[in-house]
Amino acid sequence: MTRDPLLQPFQLKHLTLKNRIMMTAHEPAYPEDGMPKALYREYHAERARAGIGLTMTAGSAAVAKDSPPVFNNILAYKDEVVPWMRELTEACHQHGTAVMIQLTHLGRRTRWDKGDWLPAVSASHRREASHRAFPKQVEDWDIERLIRDYADAAERMQAAGLDGIELQAYGHLMDQFWSPLTNTLEAPYGGDLDNRLRFTFEVLRAIRQRVGDAFIVGVRYTGDEMLTGGLTADDGMEISRRLKDSGLIDFLNVVRGHIDTDPGLTDVIPVQGMPSAPHLDFAGEIRRRIDFPTFHGAKIQEVATARHAIAAGKADMIGMTRAHMADPHLVRKLIEGREEEIRPCVGANYCLDRIYQGGAAYCIHNAATGRETTMPHDIPRAAQQRRIVVIGAGPAGLEAARVAGERGHEVIVLEAASDAGGQVRLTAQNERRREMMGIIDWRLARCEALGVEIRYNAWAEAEEVLAESPDAVIVATGGYPQDDLPEVGSDLVVNTWDVISGHVTPGKRVLLFDETGDNAAMQAAEIIAATGAELEIMTPDRTFAADIMAMNLVPYMRALQRPNVTFTPTYRLKSLERDGNELLAGITSDYLDLDHERRIDQVVVNYGIVPMADIYFELKPHSTNGGEVNYDDLIAGRPQAVVRNPSGGFQLFRIGDAVESRNTHAAIYDALRLVKDL
Repeated sequence: MTRDPLLQPFQLKHLTLKNRIMMTAHEPAYPEDGMPKALYREYHAERARAGIGLTMTAGSAAVAKDSPPVFNNILAYKDEVVPWMRELTEACHQHGTAVMIQLTHLGRRTRWDKGDWLPAVSASHRREASHRAFPKQVEDWDIERLIRDYADAAERMQAAGLDGIELQAYGHLMDQFWSPLTNTLEAPYGGDLDNRLRFTFEVLRAIRQRVGDAFIVGVRYTGDEMLTGGLTADDGMEISRRLKDSGLIDFLNVVRGHIDTDPGLTDVIPVQGMPSAPHLDFAGEIRRRIDFPTFHGAKIQEVATARHAIAAGKADMIGMTRAHMADPHLVRKLIEGREEEIRPCVGANYCLDRIYQGGAAYCIHNAATGRETTMPHDIPRAAQQRRIVVIGAGPAGLEAARVAGERGHEVIVLEAASDAGGQVRLTAQNERRREMMGIIDWRLARCEALGVEIRYNAWAEAEEVLAESPDAVIVATGGYPQDDLPEVGSDLVVNTWDVISGHVTPGKRVLLFDETGDNAAMQAAEIIAATGAELEIMTPDRTFAADIMAMNLVPYMRALQRPNVTFTPTYRLKSLERDGNELLAGITSDYLDLDHERRIDQVVVNYGIVPMADIYFELKPHSTNGGEVNYDDLIAGRPQAVVRNPSGGFQLFRIGDAVESRNTHAAIYDALRLVKDL
């Protein structure tokens, strides 16, 4: 047997978990009508086939109608959930993977205008900043009903054959009872710690009466809210001890912090540029002092960190959830001694930020995650080898080259620059976002292993491409900043790429006009603000950085909330002219015909990306398909068979920003779903 600490079994009551790696409870927002149907099942089954010890489904499966999900969660209060959860459980059990589910009542962490439009309920009237609803303060009949709701949901999960359940008690209703900041009730449910814990223990006793002593029950909770007036680390230790001593639970799943604000949530679940495993030592101290099975997961994205956590006795089971979104075969590669092939989680948090914006969770650089019913994680070999030329070695081009290499094709990549990476390399110049290079480095390593030839400093000309006698050409040349705006004075501006790359030094008084709302503007703003320059960030949108979602915005705001920076939404840069040693900016608005002015010494603009596709248009007349893509076949996963020019010599496609300005995930998805069928 291997001596790797991560691959040792763990005995939890009667249940033997075959290794120490788990996916913590999370909701990728894949349910249909609140039910975990085919996609949800296949998402978990893919990880089970690869050998994960425990998969924890449904971050926050709702136990009651007045806990309406704010994104697409499992509805555990419906009887119809049982057969769907049974199918999921059986699919994972076939591979020896244990299955649990997290049950919760959101309390105030929801909205009254969701679901059945019932009032939110909590242990006080205090509103949560993130979801903004003012909750009804819970009454005695609510408490009786809620206890039954929890017990009913637990019974459903036992009937579905799950190995256990976990109750969510941080930021949700249980923790709202626990915390002095969110419990203004009088006795017997408010006041001292005994009273504030009463609801939780009544729920646990009701659950045990329904499911018996053998069914596994655990609690995921905060051991320290890290808020003035909230639960302290000493409170957390005492709560941990009481949970263990109650005899009602079988494991603790420890986190630290609070999730009622975007910054709080981001500190609990850290993103790119923040420290790895920030709460591991805290969880380890609880495990040491309480001496009870302890789970933990919070930015454990690397195998080395996870291995240390188990070897050092910090936890009994370690959560690698986002790491398994990046690479669902992580455990298999570990078992097979292929650790270096694991696709890294780069901490971009595209997955979590999407669900908080109402979308499904997708990994920024694994486009098959969340699409397991249509996209392969293992690329099938092609029946016939073809010669494929890829133009551009950014994320789209490298993904196209990787997938083509996995298919067994002969692949040549032409890259104009001396290094691969495209816009990702530019992004990674920011120290906080340097992890993004993992997207490029992993693909370069896979291309090398697959025999892909990459030619650098190779500006692709049509004649050179044709001389390669390709069967298919994929143009992934990306784009460049739009440079013809504003209509008056465009020659006087600097674009955000110039600032990020270091080619232009920030001025002393800077107007940054951002029409796009993406990372380029905020990254440039960080650089400018750090010089001490007087910086105004202006956007015509009603909010700035509109395309940067909640958790990724937090590090930017921590860098930009300083006296020398101001934010001006709903205004537009109209014109620019030189006036002596200054620039005179004309400012207007989409709401009114305004005529304002700014006197500054530098204007930095972000108008988005324009495709750089000259080579594509040069090659179109020589191709069989004229660049045309049959969208029906693309979506259905069928090979492209368009023929517009029978005398053409090759198929021609373009992907990523060479088509239109989107994002890294879109570029990689373009490549995967096209090339997997070439």
